[in-house]
Formats: sequence, C-alpha cells, structure tokens
Amino acid sequence: MFAGAYQGRRVLVTGHTGFKGAWLARWLGQLGAKVAGYALPPPTDPSLFAAIDWDGRLNHCLGDVRDAAALEALLTRLRPEVVFHLAAQPLVRRSYAEPVETFATNVLGTVHLLEAVRRCGGPCAVVVVTSDKCYEETDGRRERREEDPLGGHDPYSASKACAEIAASAYVRSFFQKNERVALATARAGNVIGGGDWAEDRIMPDCVRALQAGHSIRVRRPSAVRPWQHVLEPLSGYLWLGARLWRAVSAGEPQSSGAFNFGPAAEAHREVRALVEEVLRHWPGRWETAPEAGDPHENECLRLSIDRAARELGWRPVWDFSGSVERTIHWYRAFLSANRQPAAALVDGDIDAYVQAAKKLGLSWTQ
Repeated sequence: MFAGAYQGRRVLVTGHTGFKGAWLARWLGQLGAKVAGYALPPPTDPSLFAAIDWDGRLNHCLGDVRDAAALEALLTRLRPEVVFHLAAQPLVRRSYAEPVETFATNVLGTVHLLEAVRRCGGPCAVVVVTSDKCYEETDGRRERREEDPLGGHDPYSASKACAEIAASAYVRSFFQKNERVALATARAGNVIGGGDWAEDRIMPDCVRALQAGHSIRVRRPSAVRPWQHVLEPLSGYLWLGARLWRAVSAGEPQSSGAFNFGPAAEAHREVRALVEEVLRHWPGRWETAPEAGDPHENECLRLSIDRAARELGWRPVWDFSGSVERTIHWYRAFLSANRQPAAALVDGDIDAYVQAAKKLGLSWTQ
C-alpha cells in the first residue's frame, strides 16, 4: 500500500497520543514504518492510545510542541524522513476558555515544527494537518475549496487558519526550491470512529449517554457537518505523505499546497441525522438541549474533495451509514462485558477499510 513508501521509513507523528494520532501511528506500524511519536500525555481518560498494547512498535516521546528547543533536539536525533504534524488543541469550545493556549499550540507549535525541519535540512516530507474550520465562514450552501479565503470566528478555527498561513510562508520562503523538503497541508472534515473520548464531540457524547442509559443531549441538531470515518482522512494523509516522499527521493522541488479530505456529498448531514443513525445501532433517545450562553460555532460546513480526487486519485471508501455502524460496533465491542482489545478493534477496522478500498481500485492500495 501507498507505493511501499513507509516500509522501513523513519516516521514522526506529533500528537500521537490523541484520537487521530493513535489510529495513524497504529496504521504506520502495520505498514512497516519505524514510528516515533511526540506529544503530551493522553488528553482523555480513557484514551485510545493508553488502551492499545503497542508491543514496543512505537518510540513514545513525551513533549510539548510549544517547546521549540526540545522539538528541534528530537528531530535532530531521530532524523525523520516523513513527519505528520497532528499535535494541536483540537476543540472549538475549549478554545473559548483557553484562547492563548490554543494559539500557542496550534500556531507557534506548527512554526516550531517547521523550523526544526528547516534546521535539520532533510530529506523530509511533511504533512501539516489543520482543519476544515480554517475557512472564513459563509452561508454554508457551497462546498469549501482549497482556494477559498481563510478565516475563523472562534480561536480554534482562527488558529488553524494561521497555521495554514505559516505553512505557506515556510514553503515560499524556505522550501519551494529546496529539493530536500516537501510540504503540504491537509484539511479534514469531522471524523468519527472508535476510541474518541473527547469532551464536547457528538460521537463520544452519544456513547457516554447511551452507556449510562441517559438521553443524548444535542446542542445544535440542525448544524451540518461533513461526517467521515477516521480512516478516510488518514488514508489521504498517508497517500499525500507518500507522494511528497517520492518527490524528495527524486530530488524534485515541490510545493503541494493544501488538500481537503472529506466524505462524499451524501455524508454532509445534520447532527440530528448522525444521532438518529447512532440510535439505529444502539437504541436510546435524544433531546435538544441548548446551553445558556452557548458560544458561536459555524452552522454549516461542507467540503469539496475535487482536488484530492483529481491530483491524488483519492476518494472516500465508506458511506455515512457504514461509517456510523463501524463506529458504534467498535464502542460496543470495547465496552461489553467480554471486552475486545482496542488494538484488535483498530486493526480489524483498518483491514476492513483497506479491503473495501482495494475493491474500489483506489491507487493508494496498489
């Protein structure tokens, strides 16, 4: 898979103790990469990272991307050939309570990573993961494209737009004519999947309520989001990273810009549709429960994935209902009396996803 780009390759994942980071590190290990991770301790309890038995297949390094010296020392020691930068403060509502931490982590943390790469000198392929929320808000009727204006009403969204601008500045100032470093950014839609325990995310909120026998409380049932299984954007990151590494290996200067990774249009659904699909697989009930003084959040987000399809040959594999079913099956298997190991559940989903992608003939599976 991924043209064999990761077999024996030194790969660094920042933010590997988070939800997406743990899934990515696990998949990279399956692909034969020598995986190192750099992150703060797991942000939730329980956590997917802590639940997985890594069997010595991960070089786990604790650290903060706000610590520029520590990050540069790590890259100097590891000399990674591919870097996936996922470390972030990832929550919109938390960004209102902790705006300084959010900007420091998401913007300066990204700058510290890029500066460390620049000082190390490569060869290195870098994928900086930002967010679909980096776009300036519109009425939401049109899908967001990579060339659309960046912006953000809340500190989280604005910080991701700033990270995009910083990455672009590093490309144009330092990497554009440097055949030893290739850089691109990735903007993913809203992800679901087993092992997410974050606060103020709808899927973990559903699971916590259903497990306790409570009604699911939904703040904004009419909000529209591009829902996708976590493996969808990860396959995009991995294929993008493989393509960047190929350019570096060939000594070709490359500036790839930004790529959206989202679902097919049918998965741009209201929150109520997601909750009702969850209840098809785990019976329960839900209620609208707006909170007093609820902070502003974008009401409608839709992503265009035309560029990823055109230039990378990437497209989503699982549809909306299948993604929800897979996610709920994961949680119920993990939380049952006969608990299935988190690693086995993750590996099972990766295998099923890859087999489905192969049937579609997607280029990254060859």
